Amino acid sequence: METIKCRSLPGHKSKIARTFQKVINLKTATKIASNNGIGICMLTSQNKFDQDDDQSSVYSKKIDDVKAKKKAVLDALVAKVFAGITTIKASYAELQMAQNPYCSDAIQAADQAVVEELKQLSQLKRNFLKNDLDHLSPQVTIMLAEIQEQQSLMKTYEITMKKLQREADAKGSEICLLKKRLDDSVAYNRSMEKTLNESGPLSLFDNIQFSNLNPTHFVQFLHFGLRSMRTFVKMMLREMEVARWDIEAAANAIEPDFVYAKPIHRCFVFESFVSKTMFEGFNYPNFTIPNESPPPSMEENHHHHHHHQRLNYSPENYFSKFRKLKSMNPKLYLTQNPTSSFARFARAKYLQLVHAKMECSLFGNLNQRKIVNSGGLPDSAFFTAFLEMARRVWCLNLLAFSFGENINIFQVSKNSRFSEVYMESVTHQYLLDNDGVEADLRVGFTVVPGFKIGKSVIQGQVYLSPATSPMSS
Repeated sequence: METIKCRSLPGHKSKIARTFQKVINLKTATKIASNNGIGICMLTSQNKFDQDDDQSSVYSKKIDDVKAKKKAVLDALVAKVFAGITTIKASYAELQMAQNPYCSDAIQAADQAVVEELKQLSQLKRNFLKNDLDHLSPQVTIMLAEIQEQQSLMKTYEITMKKLQREADAKGSEICLLKKRLDDSVAYNRSMEKTLNESGPLSLFDNIQFSNLNPTHFVQFLHFGLRSMRTFVKMMLREMEVARWDIEAAANAIEPDFVYAKPIHRCFVFESFVSKTMFEGFNYPNFTIPNESPPPSMEENHHHHHHHQRLNYSPENYFSKFRKLKSMNPKLYLTQNPTSSFARFARAKYLQLVHAKMECSLFGNLNQRKIVNSGGLPDSAFFTAFLEMARRVWCLNLLAFSFGENINIFQVSKNSRFSEVYMESVTHQYLLDNDGVEADLRVGFTVVPGFKIGKSVIQGQVYLSPATSPMSS
């Protein structure tokens, strides 16, 4: 039996298959648009619920896009508002700045800037209330708002800098004015001090007759002399500081291991050194200057005194010399009398007081010493201050011997009990112990020696400190 094979027509089957596949594709495929617009066909499930989920996802995505756009617009709105506020702040600061000093053009420009920015903010408010913000491009608006805010901040900083600079200039002017007032006051005080030193106490002696002379006049002239001594000590300390001396070490060299109530009190130990040097030999006529026998050193006890030698001149002669020299310029006198007793006294005291090592350290050379040794007068403020001090000490010696009495000079022994009869405190203060009771005050060192003219005692000046251990007087 012959088998009959069914044969299809060539190409017929493939054509039907392609048509069928197309139908399947149309029914089972969905076209999805990519970012670049190229269609992509993907087979999807024929499940009905899957189709519903896909539609829901597209709808949700649209809602998210709308929300994102709305948020971006609101962010842009807020950025624009903040930028506007910063601009108003900068313009207001500029407005304030233009009022002092007054500048009408700057005031009008700043005022106009404030008004313009307020108008823009008002327009933004209206747009917001009407929900008409579609014209805002978020990215551009935020970028422009940031630029505006930075510019306004820069303007604010510039205004602040100008204000601070103006205040600094005003303070600088005030400082200059106050400095000028201070300089004027210092100059006036120096003038008053010079007048007081030169004519104040001395004017008391212009009408004093020899017959009316009394120890009160000696005390008055002593204080007059001590003022010039303290002026010289201050100048010497200033020179030491300029030369970068260790002031504490220098004070310790004069009074070893001494404890001061205050660091500033170290000046008294230098005053002690200067006064001891200048008053040495005071109890002798003309200080027993060179070519005479040297005086013994001063006794370190106020119960022992040095008596003067026999007077070279009468008391009237000493008083006459005192009146002549008390008002004379010392440089002029020494120029006219280079070989006088006072000239020899001044040279000897300077060389004794200002050691060669000190002079070299303070001034870098020994020029002043060489000039003094050769009989000249150095032209420096330091030597001028010394010379004025020397003149007053010399005049005080002349005045002392004008009384025609025995002249004694004394220093108080260290650790002696304080006695108001023989001494006074340079610090003018009471030292109290822990119980608030007056401490057992002892003499640390003598600052200015005491004097005794006949039976009259002129107190020495001492620096006091509390007793460290019980001692007998």
